[in-house]
Amino acid sequence: MTETRTTQDTTVYAVTDPATGEVLRTFPTITDDALRSAITTADRTHAEWSRGTTVADRAALLHRVADLHRERREDLAATIVREMAKPIDQALGEVDFCADIYDHHAAHAGEFLVDEPITLAEGSAGSAFIRKDSVGVLLGIMPWNFPAYQIARFAGPNLLIGNTVLLKHAPQCPESALAIEAVFRDAGFPEGAYTNVFATNDQAADVIADPRVRGVSVTGSARAGAAVAEVAGRNLTKVVLELGGSDPFILLSTDDLDAVVESAVASRLEGNGQVCNAAKRFLVVDHLYDDFLAAFTTAMAAVAPTDPTVPGAELGPLSSTAAADRLEQQLAAAVAQGATVVTGGERSGNAFTPTVLTGVTRQNDAYREEFFGPVAVVHRVADEDDAIRLANDTPYGLGSYLFTTDPEQALRVADRIEAGMVYVNIVGADSPELPFGGVKGSGFGRELGRLGADEFVNKKLIRIG
Repeated sequence: MTETRTTQDTTVYAVTDPATGEVLRTFPTITDDALRSAITTADRTHAEWSRGTTVADRAALLHRVADLHRERREDLAATIVREMAKPIDQALGEVDFCADIYDHHAAHAGEFLVDEPITLAEGSAGSAFIRKDSVGVLLGIMPWNFPAYQIARFAGPNLLIGNTVLLKHAPQCPESALAIEAVFRDAGFPEGAYTNVFATNDQAADVIADPRVRGVSVTGSARAGAAVAEVAGRNLTKVVLELGGSDPFILLSTDDLDAVVESAVASRLEGNGQVCNAAKRFLVVDHLYDDFLAAFTTAMAAVAPTDPTVPGAELGPLSSTAAADRLEQQLAAAVAQGATVVTGGERSGNAFTPTVLTGVTRQNDAYREEFFGPVAVVHRVADEDDAIRLANDTPYGLGSYLFTTDPEQALRVADRIEAGMVYVNIVGADSPELPFGGVKGSGFGRELGRLGADEFVNKKLIRIG
């Protein structure tokens, strides 16, 4: 850690009304001394509690975390809506999904951490196996768009393993951060097992540099991920990065275009269009393009921004004025560079009408960018090869969606898509047992499921003669 600073702290943890920009409540950032103390406590807890408990003990606590999410779902969801304007039905679904994540990992703890025998070379005497063990204190740097789910994805598996967690949440969702910290405390986790820290970016860099901190997981922009990875690399600290994406939605054939359009709209508008693995680029084969574009445009235009606190709301404002300004600038630049607005593109406060763009060429900046809002780009493709070329022509590689009636084509195309995840003929199918993560500019490492439980683990070889 560095010495206590005398410079002005610019990180502000505050609840700000996404619709109006009004600051409702602010929270002080942690002092350097308090942060040093938090690391010390987390390190001590790892040495004492993690080593002194069994996997079954920690699984029981994680099941209690799931129970508390269900008991407090209304309050947790209302907080999510207040902080980032997610429609209330989606916020409730997020909390429910968190409970399922905690329960799933607790229920499968034994198989995640079971010893793995190794078959020795012929003629070798004795035996060998891999035993999985915790590594120590971890730092999680989480974003605002899924205030509860992002924590579940990171903290659940790692607490189960026996690691201890310091959690730096996004500055715009401090109430969610405190509410979830209270869940872990009330579930029976000891002091230092899970600690919320309202840290600045500079302080987070100091945490990563501390030799007692053995890993960091970041979900955010490519810029933020690169900055964290640079600090982690200098200090030989393992890092997992999930950095967003511009996921393709490929339509090659269908016997139910209406259902495909429904899936396309649902994927693009979830979370007010602010979801890293949402479909953002729609690549439609030539003979289906005109019908898809017409139906998709009609369906997108039928959705209007409304009050996200009202049940049934499909679309609210963007999470902040800064986010809305950024999207407005992107749209203006895209149009200036030749894109056509087929529908939408209108801003009211921090809300946007669902927008469909066509005519986005490789010369347009929008071709390479991620639209973090309710904006869809539709491309016409000649055939399967053309779709794959366009799908892979992006700096990102997080998720992807493929619709086809040909099973052989489905697997063939899935093999060729450069992404961490491929969903065939389905959207919204994330589940606790499915690993989440990407390649290329979307980061590296996995969260959730068996692969997620393998990231921050010492896979220790034990060879017996």
